[in-house]
Formats: sequence, structure tokens, C-alpha cells
Amino acid sequence: MHRIISKEKLNPVIHKMIIEAPRAAQRVRPGQFVIIMIDEKGERIPLTICGHDKDKGTITIIFQEAGKTTKKLARLKEGDTLLNTAGPLGRPTMVTKTGKIVLIGGGVGIAELLPIAQFAKELGGDLTIIIGARSGDLLILEDELRRLTERVYVTTDDGSYGEKGVVTQPLKRLLEKEKFSLAYCVGPDIMMKHVCLTTKEANLKTIVSLDANMVDATGMCGTCRVMVGGETKFSCVDGPEFDGHQVDFTEFMARQKRFEREERIALENFEKECRCKKR
Repeated sequence: MHRIISKEKLNPVIHKMIIEAPRAAQRVRPGQFVIIMIDEKGERIPLTICGHDKDKGTITIIFQEAGKTTKKLARLKEGDTLLNTAGPLGRPTMVTKTGKIVLIGGGVGIAELLPIAQFAKELGGDLTIIIGARSGDLLILEDELRRLTERVYVTTDDGSYGEKGVVTQPLKRLLEKEKFSLAYCVGPDIMMKHVCLTTKEANLKTIVSLDANMVDATGMCGTCRVMVGGETKFSCVDGPEFDGHQVDFTEFMARQKRFEREERIALENFEKECRCKKR
């Protein structure tokens, strides 16, 4: 059992939790994730480790209410427990060198961007960060990222905060006048696809972190497979990071959509169950 030490609501749909997980806290590297199981009847979901404390034996996760399990997780309180946390899983980040790095994050993906930005800063990287959200009230971790660099650009779809539009707009302007050694991107699949199209035109190496659907997270089920450079890879053991210019985003996004209908049905049933309990 893993106790929830603290819980914070970052915006209407995104939550931050600090959880007791001594083994994961001792071994985690930037870019890795854990698989969480709330109870014996719950599904297993992957969540990026956004921070950790070796001395306290804790890890930090940030998640968005999207499906049945994340909504159930959001209902838990400080002091409640999770049945299992398995990890750290996945390969550590591919970011291993210093230089001028542009990091791009969207939506809840900004949470996954934070530990990478912190690690790149420790390596001595010169950071430029672009973050985007649908609206200003859904933006997260801006203050934390601004502590790492003065060069933070913000976009929102509705223009309620920062520049109106999408993250590729400031990215294109930057690439037209500056030379970067690396781009790193994490966020919605469609956003990562268009970021990679933009950086490919500039011949800028780009790493993406894929939030693929997973089941066992050990490479056995094949649920999280993705085509990279014409070869089949598994996000759980070969990733979650890949060369963005080699990822077949059309195939990847099609696979992701196959699970959406099942998730919607599960969510609808969960919400019906909750309404019945309130009565």
C-alpha cells in the first residue's frame, strides 16, 4: 500500500499528488514513469514521475481527469492509499548533452516537461521553453518553469493568456532566427506531430515523449507499440522517448483512438455508478 502524503488541485481538471514509494524514489531517473493501481478492481495506468525525494521516500505525480481511473484517483484524499505503484519504468531521458535546447509542452504534458527541463538545466543547458493550453485557467507549472529560464513563451487556444494560438507559432519564429542543438516535446499527439513537422524543416533533432496506452508496461502485451523508423517499438520498454522525426504519428494516433470508445463507455458507467451512490 502506498499512502498519499499530499494532494493539490492545480486547475479544474489537473491534480498533483505526493505518494509514498520508497523504491521508486531511490531509483528514478528523469523521463521515467510508474504504473499505478488504485485497488484490486482497478486498471493499471502509467503516470510520469514529475519529482521525487529520496530521503522521504516519495514521488510526485501530476495527472488530468480524463477517464474512469483518473477521475477515481482525483477523488482520493490525503492519507488514503493506493494498492500498487510499480516503477520506475521506461528508459531514462535521451537528453544527455548541454547546448541551446528548446522544450515544448502542451496541456498536462507540461507536467512531464518539468523534470526534463530541470535535468537539462543541471547539465548546463541554455533553455528556451514554450508551453500551451486551451485556456489560461488550464495552464500549469508556469512559475516553476520560469525559475529555470527567463525565456518562457506561453500560448493559449482562446487567447485568454499569453499569445493566442498554438505552440508552433513561437517555435517557428525562434527557428527562423536562432540555432538550437535539440528540441524536446511532450503533449497532445497532434501537437507533437506538428512540432516535429516544424523542427524537421529546420533540421533540428527532436525528442518526443509518447503517452501511449499501456497494460502490463513490460513489453509483453504490445498495446503501446509504435512504428519508429519503420520498426515496431514498445513505448513502455523502448520509450517513452523517441526520435520524433522517426515516429509514424498517423499510425500512432490511429492506435490511440481505438481505445477511446472503450474508455468513454467505462467513464460513462463510472459516472452512473457515482450518481446512484449519491441518491
